[in-house]
Parts: sequence; C-alpha cells; structure tokens
Amino acid sequence: MRQRAHGGNLTWAAALAGCPPSAILDFSASISPLGPPNSAIAAITSQLGNIQHYPDPDYSELRQALGHFHQLPPEWILPGNGSAELLTLSGKEFSQLAATTLITPAFGDYYRSLAAYDAKVLECPIDLKGGGGEGGTGRGGDREDKEKFLLHSSTPRFLHSPPDPLLHSSPPSRSGLLLNNPHNPTGKLFSVEEILPYLEQFALVVVDEAFMDFLPPDEEQSLIPLIRKYPNLVVLRSLTKFYSLPGLRLGYAIAHPERLSKWQLWRDPWPVNTLAAAAAVAALGDQEFQSATWEWLPPARNQLFQGLAKLPGLQPLHSAANFLLVESQQSVCQLQEQLLKEYQIYIRDCLSFKELGDRYFRVAVRSKSDNQRLLTALKALVKQF
Repeated sequence: MRQRAHGGNLTWAAALAGCPPSAILDFSASISPLGPPNSAIAAITSQLGNIQHYPDPDYSELRQALGHFHQLPPEWILPGNGSAELLTLSGKEFSQLAATTLITPAFGDYYRSLAAYDAKVLECPIDLKGGGGEGGTGRGGDREDKEKFLLHSSTPRFLHSPPDPLLHSSPPSRSGLLLNNPHNPTGKLFSVEEILPYLEQFALVVVDEAFMDFLPPDEEQSLIPLIRKYPNLVVLRSLTKFYSLPGLRLGYAIAHPERLSKWQLWRDPWPVNTLAAAAAVAALGDQEFQSATWEWLPPARNQLFQGLAKLPGLQPLHSAANFLLVESQQSVCQLQEQLLKEYQIYIRDCLSFKELGDRYFRVAVRSKSDNQRLLTALKALVKQF
C-alpha cells in the first residue's frame, strides 16, 4: 500500500507500523486535537432521524448561520463538500483565464483542481531562506539567530516583485492568482496589505483561508471584509480543521452572488449532507470552544517549536497556523518510517511538495503531552543518524 499525497492516511500508517489505526498518534494531519465540539456532536445526534430526507437544497439555515458569523448576507456564501469541491469550481474559473499564478510550495489539491480543466499554471516560489538578513542561513550560525531570521524573513518575493515571466507572458489583468493564508506548508501569515495590491491587478484572486480561524479575531488577516468591494475576489474557508470535523467534509466559499450562482449551476445537487450542515451551525455558535482553541494553540505551538529547535539536524520555521514545517538534515522518509515502526507516531513527509522533497516534514500542533511524546521520540532517533 502506497502513501498518498495528503496526510492523515491512518490505514497506510498503521500497516507500516503493524498496529491498528487507533494506536497511531497522528501529527500528519493539521486537525485541532480539541474537537469535535460537544455542541457539534449533539447537533449530529439530534438530526439522525432526518437522514431519511434530502437536505434543504438551498442550505438556508447553514447560510444564515455563516452569514451571521461573517456579517454578510447569506447569498454571498456557498457551502460545499469540503474545500476540495470549491477548489474544483475555482479551477474551472481559472481555466478561462490566460494563466494562473500559484504560490509554491503549494497544497497538492491546487494542482489537481487546475489540471482538471487544463488551466495554465505559473509557479511563483516563496523564498524559504529569505535571501539574506539577520542571522544568515549558514549551518554554523547561532540557533537563536536562525530562529529570529526565520521569523522575520519568510515573505515571498512575489508579494513585492512579480517575476518577469508573469508580466511578459500573461499580464495580471488577464490572469488569476491562487494562494492560501496562512500559507501551507510554511505557516507564513500574509498581511492584508501585502495581498491588497493584487486584487487590483489580477482578474481573479482566490484566497484559501482554511487555517485562518486558528488566529483570534484581533490577529486575523482575512480578506472577507473586502469581499463586497472586489467582485474578482473569492475566499475559501474550511470548518473541518478548526472544529476537527474532516470526516464530515464541509467548507464554504465567500464571493459575489453572481459568481456563486454560476458555481451552483456547475455542481451536483445536495453537496453537503444533513449531519454536516447541523454540526456546522452548532459549531459556529460555540464561542466557548473557539476561545479554548485560541488559548490552547500559542503555548502548545511554542512548546513544539522550541523542542524541535533544540534537536540537532532539525530547523523549524515559525508559523501562524496549527502546524510547523521542519527542515531536516537527514532523510525524512527514513525518519517517518522509524517513528511509525518504533513509536507509532505519524509525521507528514513533504514529497508532494516538489520544492521541499525528502528534507522537510510537517507536524501538526497537538496537546502538550502529545507534543512531548513526539519530541522524546525524535530526540532518540536523531542521535542514530
């Protein structure tokens, strides 16, 4: 059985580890360890009797709840069968343009959605090393300097100076831009000010904010408040990561109603099931769960970052999300296999990110006890290389 591009493949991991899937400690999928919320589980239970009926084709209650949450009329919101379905619809839009600029390394599903309709892709890489700055990038530098450097200098070159091929072969006015914020897999958070100029330049800008809700409202850099001003803007959101509901498959798009009406005509009916819609309505109103998540993440993420930074041969990047990208001086495939076979711990290799290959891995932030279990296992293994 081969490993798939996505994380969270517990069947594959358990087969390699020789244990049941329930025994795997999963750091490969960036899902909150605090959920699902009890409110969502209660809502699912209350709707079990309704699975004998079709869902509301307009998802009126769900769209009203999302509209209230984001202070938007419900016609500006389109629920979907996870962000994957909405990315596919975005891909169809992008295929009608001259080209689409993709910020790389990029989530593999972006390539799938663009390839589905033969959209032309122009890749624009993030400079992981920053191209110079405080602390340098040399292996012999001070660890504290390296951490400081990574924190302040991981801004993509693209957001300051578009590459010549983009300007010469496909003017932005006839092109699209697809990026996520915070960026996956680096965890970099782009400010609204960094992205804003491109809303004026590109014909279509799709911003995947799947991890934005992990930031409290006063720290968010969401483009949702700009959605009414820019008809060329689409914001994608996911309810599966923050609320730990990936099995329900639920996301939504926020965009101009005319665009969403067009998307509605392109897709199959009833994309969101009754249980997922009920769970979403309950979760959106669960302010206690939201506050608990915002309180949990920063110290747990810092614990994991500091622990990884102390291990020889590993260099984590600072992140605004609930995951960390880590550079490794040894083969990540070997490390991943040993962690599974010896400790039943599953980390996400980055082979699907062609710019990263076998020298990077990504880990979700989990509870402090789970984080410590990973750090203890890594400490034992890195000494063997």
